[in-house]
Amino acid sequence: MDIRPTTDQDLDVFVDTLHAAFGRFPETPTERGGVWWAALEMDRNLLATTAEGRPVGTAGAYSFELTLPGEILVPASGVTAVGVLPSHRRRGVLSAMMRHQLTELRARGEFLSVLLASEALIYRRFGYGPATYTQRLTVPRHQGALALPRAGKTAGTPAAGPDTGTVELLRRAECGEILEEVYDRYRRAQPGALSRPSRWWERGAGQPPISPAPRYVAVHRDAEGVPDGYASYSLAEPNTLTVDETVAADDAVFAALARFVLGHDLVAQVVFKHFPPAHPLRWQFADFRAGEVSGDTDWLWVRLLDVPRALTARGWFTDGELVLDVDDPFLGEHGRYLLTVRDGEADCVPTDREPDLSLDVSDLGSVYLGGTAPSTLVRAGHIRAHHPGAATLADALFRAERPPHCLHWF
Repeated sequence: MDIRPTTDQDLDVFVDTLHAAFGRFPETPTERGGVWWAALEMDRNLLATTAEGRPVGTAGAYSFELTLPGEILVPASGVTAVGVLPSHRRRGVLSAMMRHQLTELRARGEFLSVLLASEALIYRRFGYGPATYTQRLTVPRHQGALALPRAGKTAGTPAAGPDTGTVELLRRAECGEILEEVYDRYRRAQPGALSRPSRWWERGAGQPPISPAPRYVAVHRDAEGVPDGYASYSLAEPNTLTVDETVAADDAVFAALARFVLGHDLVAQVVFKHFPPAHPLRWQFADFRAGEVSGDTDWLWVRLLDVPRALTARGWFTDGELVLDVDDPFLGEHGRYLLTVRDGEADCVPTDREPDLSLDVSDLGSVYLGGTAPSTLVRAGHIRAHHPGAATLADALFRAERPPHCLHWF
């Protein structure tokens, strides 16, 4: 078997091989592109072939920016398009491609890799851990009234107050630039969010509202008329309004957009497809039981390629020291690191001190963005705490300023 990088001339072979791996057929592109593979970076993809040159496996990567706690933007490879033909599974093709890819990412100087896992059992063994989560919120329209915010809110708190902006209804084809600009401002402040490069919008790659699929878009503008939020949605039987994603500068804008879609005529229920866990909207309903949560699942998985670089890159909100004993069985590596945090910045160096926590690199990926508490993984038996206070300190250190969330599909 041979694993080689692809070129633009390999696009059709790459796409056909990947679809065959999943038993599907490529869809017909629309006039504006509109297929998920329209933004593939062929200089970052891999093709596995037999000795006879027959393609049997694929693996790709996108160039993204990932927002870390502290509103810090760093490059991250978005692993995608991973598949092996059914006739060649259980032969080590996938492991060979993943090892080859991780080696290439390191050679490019990258220290973080992310992906969306089609199956949760596959990617933990390659060092990836679930780091952000998402869910679906279904609200019967007749129960969707939002209570007015109380007067006398404490100054400086981020709670949603009375909205002073406006909501304008547009069609997807009319507001591409607005969506791109609003999303870009949002993702720069949201831990766990990924960039959406301009080529994605230009080529209609991905899912709505990036793709040119027909959608209505509720665009929120602030008091000065500047767009600062949107909700992309469609209606389907039986009388259900489905919101692809809600992007908002703050909780007040989110509430205003929610109020707009919940007030839609001839709708029995509203479904928010990509609802952030721990979002305050459910507490804003007059009827607390109005929203039904379902589809609670993992979304972005994170893999650290260079532990010291990754830990010193993100922002921190508590001072302290931890010795982390990190095992990376897939790459055959092991390291012990002293993490020291002072005034929001971290230093991470090799050490021979006794560890506070022993963990797999996949578990370090899960806690890295602050969306998974280390103590949860201690209780689950994933992380070993070597003394009673280690998990509590780790929880305080790894927390983020707000829960991480990723909307982008790739």
